[in-house]
Amino acid sequence: MRHLMNQDVMAVVLAGGKGSRLEPLTRDRAKPAVPFGGSYRIIDFTLSNCLNSGIRKTLMLTQYKTTSLDRHVNLGWEKYFKRELGEFMDIVPPQQRIDENWYQGTADAVYQNIYTIERERPKYVVILAGDHIYKMDYMRLVRTHVENQADLTISTLQVPTTKAARTFGVLEVNTENRVIGFAEKPVVPKEIPLQPGLCLASMGIYVFSADFLYEKLCEDAVEINSRHDFGGDIIPSIIDNHRVFAHPFIDENHKSESYWRDVGTLDAYFDANMDLIEIDPLLNLYDEKWIIWTHHPNCPPPKFVFAQEERCGQATNSIVCDGSIISGGNVTQSILGHRVRVNSYAQVEQCILFSDVEIGRRAKIHRTIIDNGVHVPSGMEIGFDKDLDRARGFFVTENGITVVSGNTYQL
Repeated sequence: MRHLMNQDVMAVVLAGGKGSRLEPLTRDRAKPAVPFGGSYRIIDFTLSNCLNSGIRKTLMLTQYKTTSLDRHVNLGWEKYFKRELGEFMDIVPPQQRIDENWYQGTADAVYQNIYTIERERPKYVVILAGDHIYKMDYMRLVRTHVENQADLTISTLQVPTTKAARTFGVLEVNTENRVIGFAEKPVVPKEIPLQPGLCLASMGIYVFSADFLYEKLCEDAVEINSRHDFGGDIIPSIIDNHRVFAHPFIDENHKSESYWRDVGTLDAYFDANMDLIEIDPLLNLYDEKWIIWTHHPNCPPPKFVFAQEERCGQATNSIVCDGSIISGGNVTQSILGHRVRVNSYAQVEQCILFSDVEIGRRAKIHRTIIDNGVHVPSGMEIGFDKDLDRARGFFVTENGITVVSGNTYQL
């Protein structure tokens, strides 16, 4: 294998999706900017993977509702890169450099920024989604790509066929992991030989040899009937005549099972957050070998006050971020962001409270997600009567999670 240097690799993070299934949390922010686990944003996991993998040249392509995402990345991520050494983490909005359209698909998003990528002269381009939760060393993927002298390498997961149907791109591979078949979101996914009920799913993570990528993007751009999508158009068009390989996902989380989550629905998002407060959660946020980096606001430590029998400020089986004050209220199995205040006699159970939320005295909140800056009045109950929650203008999910957005109802 020829010598591989990290400087030969550029990452392109696709962070422009609408995230409509996460509304109302994505009503005013892009999906990658949605808070996760109290201290983090969803985008932090992909960017941390880049940083921990040693990839020092990263473009993040944005499109919809970018203000919150731009602010978070500018505050928290630029400090990790030395531009004087050729390192960068640049946010690139649609520039209409090539045509007057917004991004028409994943391939078109990269194509419209082909000039910016070419200018850095990478040998390999890693294409990533900015809205998944996982830990992965992308340089392992690149090394597999180089060893196979591949044109394209696709990172893959073994997924139950029932889960993959209409959701994932599904691959067929030979004994050398060379891709010999691909179907984008099939109704009936093809099973892995000798593993009934499982299929090989694309993670939407690709490594292209740079010159090959440029060639295929330019060819696709002039195809009138193309959707200009990697999974829908580019991959099916090249597997027969080019060297396309699969790379099995290697999890840097190092738990009993691989951890990869698409928190694309409110229920999936709620469940992934609730897993974090378990005694031994599947996702280890306290791993010093694979740190999840982020921007931490300048806040004092969390504080718990009052210790009377009925007025005791406490939090159990919970995550409480800096700046929060539990002032005589009770918090259980919940995640509290920065600068949250829970006032006396209030009860918060199985909830996710974003930053700057205030829970009034004697309020009771159950199985609820509350967006930034919402103040819940004294004595109010949320999450107990779903019909009442809907009547107030709150959103209620299929699994009965109430979501309170600051712009849906004035509390």
